[in-house]
Amino acid sequence: MSKYTDDDIRKISKITCKIAGDYLGISAMAVTIGLKNNLLPIGFAIHNEEKDRTHSESWSYHIIAERMIAYKYGKISELRVQNIENNLSTIIKEFESMKNDLLFILSENAKQEN
Repeated sequence: MSKYTDDDIRKISKITCKIAGDYLGISAMAVTIGLKNNLLPIGFAIHNEEKDRTHSESWSYHIIAERMIAYKYGKISELRVQNIENNLSTIIKEFESMKNDLLFILSENAKQEN
């Protein structure tokens, strides 16, 4: 197994399950199973049913460097990740609402000017 430093991980543009496994000291298979079953809070797995020709082609994985580093040092838990994601979803919804309100106001102002 090759060793990666935290800085090495931060510099990698696409972290594979093999790299994640090497970094965490587990097998690449453990990483894929953990991501598929939402047991490993370092990223997520996406099942593409259109590509369901072979098992390996039907899944893609997105591993987030900072999550993986925090997980390695025991500074992250699934609950914390869910809370972060829920908070981000709330913020995004609020911004979407504000954007729609602003567009409405701008369109009303444009009507009044014409």
